[in-house]
Amino acid sequence: MPARATTADATTEFLRHYAPFNRMSENSLAFLAAHIEPADFAKDAVILAPHMGPLRHLYVVESGLVGSRPNNVQADPDRTLGPGELFPVGALSAGGATTKIFWALADTRCHRLGRDAFLELRQSSPEFERYCTQAITETLKQSLESLYSQYSQRAAEQQLMTRTLAELVRHVPVACPARATLRKAAQAMADAKVRTIIVQDANEAPVGMFTLVDLLCRVVLPGLSLDTPVSDVMTAPIVTLPASATAADAMHVMAERGIRQVVVVDHGRPAGVINERDLFALQRVSLRQVNEELHAADTIDALRRAGEDIHLLTQNLLAQGVGAETLTRTITSLNDALSRRAIEFVARQHDLAGIDWCWLALGSEGRGEQTFATDQDNALLFAASGATEASAVRERLLPFARDVNSALDALGFPLCTGNVMASNADLCRSVDEWKEKFLGWILEPTPSALLNANIIFDFRPLYGNTTLCDALRGWLLDRTKASPMFLRFMVENALNVEPPLGLIRTFAVDDSPGIEGTLDLKVRGTRLFVDCARIFALAHGIADTGTAARLRTAGALLHVEPRHVDATVVAFQFLQLLRLRQQDQPTVAGNPNRLDPNALNEIDQRMLKEAFRQAKQVQERLRVTYRL
Repeated sequence: MPARATTADATTEFLRHYAPFNRMSENSLAFLAAHIEPADFAKDAVILAPHMGPLRHLYVVESGLVGSRPNNVQADPDRTLGPGELFPVGALSAGGATTKIFWALADTRCHRLGRDAFLELRQSSPEFERYCTQAITETLKQSLESLYSQYSQRAAEQQLMTRTLAELVRHVPVACPARATLRKAAQAMADAKVRTIIVQDANEAPVGMFTLVDLLCRVVLPGLSLDTPVSDVMTAPIVTLPASATAADAMHVMAERGIRQVVVVDHGRPAGVINERDLFALQRVSLRQVNEELHAADTIDALRRAGEDIHLLTQNLLAQGVGAETLTRTITSLNDALSRRAIEFVARQHDLAGIDWCWLALGSEGRGEQTFATDQDNALLFAASGATEASAVRERLLPFARDVNSALDALGFPLCTGNVMASNADLCRSVDEWKEKFLGWILEPTPSALLNANIIFDFRPLYGNTTLCDALRGWLLDRTKASPMFLRFMVENALNVEPPLGLIRTFAVDDSPGIEGTLDLKVRGTRLFVDCARIFALAHGIADTGTAARLRTAGALLHVEPRHVDATVVAFQFLQLLRLRQQDQPTVAGNPNRLDPNALNEIDQRMLKEAFRQAKQVQERLRVTYRL
């Protein structure tokens, strides 16, 4: 047998013992054996380092031991690699140089695979691609943890929001059946020295709560008999969360619903009650304080103070390690509550009787992805029978809309420089007028129409008759699903902006005066995911407006491997966190989204490049689908 064939057989036999090679097809193993070559390194020899330039090979350790550590760190290896382990998967996929040093801790032999063959193998072997994607996703998660840790020193005494509710429950729940009398319920509360008792149905599922406040307001003051069933005066329905939910989940629900406690359930039965005091130990402001300020405010000035506290609260939540998706949803929920109160104040000053209307949130607010730096994007939707009535209703609504926009501006939401606001007569339309406008954009997708669609098609109801909005959303999705030409133009528009990946340098940064060496994390980062997710939603009738939700639903509908979807969502969240962190610092040329990527540490630089690579893959899926 020829020596080359013998060597290939020995290499194949070695690889069969290790993942992911032990799950790969014979053809893939044969390809690998034909393209792989041995590489020997003496003890203490440097195998890879940043100064060696762009990576050309994947390494598989056959014998010996390899150490790795971040560049410019004089310390023991933070990781060691033994036989069967691969490196550097993520950096080789992204291109460019490694940000770590790899060296031989003993005399070591590796198998070396060229980058072109590595990329070809990723394309041809689902098992190998799955392994690489999972490795990259794990590295992305490590980088997210690195981002969180940078803020953890600011919140060393604050409770982490990633703990499960099961960990936070401090007492065995006190419960009573729904048929129990008030006397028995009150006695049980007194015996257990608690302020809340859970009311259960015949299957011991929680159906309500009874508190000391309920006892005072619903029993004592009205003079009810203590023989009254507790089910007659309990608070119902109640909000429940599973014991596996996190403190961040509970925090978001409380912010969204304006409540102070939730019932924790385990397999359908109550495990305890969690309230705000259990969740938050913020140094400067609490969720309770913000909610109380919002409900108690009776002037725009009082609301302004609540808005300032919302900003402080979200800074502290970022410090606690709350994830980007939860954090932006919480910012949006609190800002929604702030905006609704402002709309209520202004509505009292206008005669809107007889008008069926709905205030719409657009753009990032419509997607539930507001960050610290956000301006107004809103519109009005109303019911009218015919053009004459629509014109009359609009004349009544526009002064109201102008006052709301002014109030929101006073609360810290700047007026939109592009005039994408409800006070713009073109954005204050009846149901039929909006349908006519949308249909015009779909049938004639000019650049202006596509720009408007990118902003306005993310609409969601904020205040008023939400059924008007829901019906319009259903109508729109029916039209976009049946309009391939419009979707094709949307795809072309989305592909006009490419991820800022450099051919020679790691990142393609701007070189214009005042912004040299920086890139825009919104325009060239998160927007890429947002635009692609919007197209998936319009093409497949996905009613969600949030980018992460759209990507997950589209992934399931398109039968995309869940690991790929996870990697895409994590990459988007990574960019969102970078934006939030950047907006908490001095801006570059007045743009809070501008970042100098070379100022990041090695891990963040690698993950930023991987996030951009994930964006490129999502764009490529659109390109292939629409054959562009």
